Amino acid sequence: MDWNINLRSTGENSLESENTNKNIIVGRNPVLEALRNDREIEKILVGKGAEGSIKKIVGMAKDKKIPVTMADKPILDRLANGSPHQGVAAYVSSYGYCDVEDILQIAKERGEAPFIILLDNLEDPHNLGAIMRTAEVCGAHGIVIPKRRSVGITDVVVKASAGAVEYVACAKVSNLAQTIDELKEKGIWIYACDMDGEPYYKTDLRGAAAVVIGSEGHGISRLVKEKCDFVVSIPMAGKITSLNASNAAAVLMCEVRKQRDAGKL
Repeated sequence: MDWNINLRSTGENSLESENTNKNIIVGRNPVLEALRNDREIEKILVGKGAEGSIKKIVGMAKDKKIPVTMADKPILDRLANGSPHQGVAAYVSSYGYCDVEDILQIAKERGEAPFIILLDNLEDPHNLGAIMRTAEVCGAHGIVIPKRRSVGITDVVVKASAGAVEYVACAKVSNLAQTIDELKEKGIWIYACDMDGEPYYKTDLRGAAAVVIGSEGHGISRLVKEKCDFVVSIPMAGKITSLNASNAAAVLMCEVRKQRDAGKL
């Protein structure tokens, strides 16, 4: 295996000496996107004998002067904590949360009406990662989550987002209801996704919009729902009467994208 880079090996003993509080991302796509986005990476561990896109990761790391270390599979398994690591893991800096104003600035720089996703006490990291992935491909300008009783950006979220976490701005706020009031003052319409609303495809979503998605078990809290301008629903035709948070968010984000693109024709 000739990667034209000096790789040193690491074993169980050296792993024990690592700072266990460091942030670790695993998987080929998440690590590649972190490299492409110039995320601060302390070092990368690659599995012995790994091939394919691992060569690209090692080459990019060499160009950026990031140390690369060979590791046995048991070490990567432990670092991944059950997630599929695909033969690579990276020690990275903590995720940099932004302010809501930063999200609005992104929209302004793109010359677009703000398109924001508000998550009300979402707790499942897989759902958050999936939502961030959809938000990125649908052109949302950012995601807002509460500081308390909500999942943050973890290694599971990074993996589930397939690297989208590197491109989607995420703000943490102390009070989601208060944030909604502030967004409304800036001319942004707030749409809650709940069962008792108008079908989403009958709602005009083309302007400055923030879509609120509730938690997996309890939906949108009463106070947050009362603050919203509109309530939209996703009609159910089957025997199952609900979607999980990431599915519901995907349906609404795709509708926003569809209506915005149709308005450009």
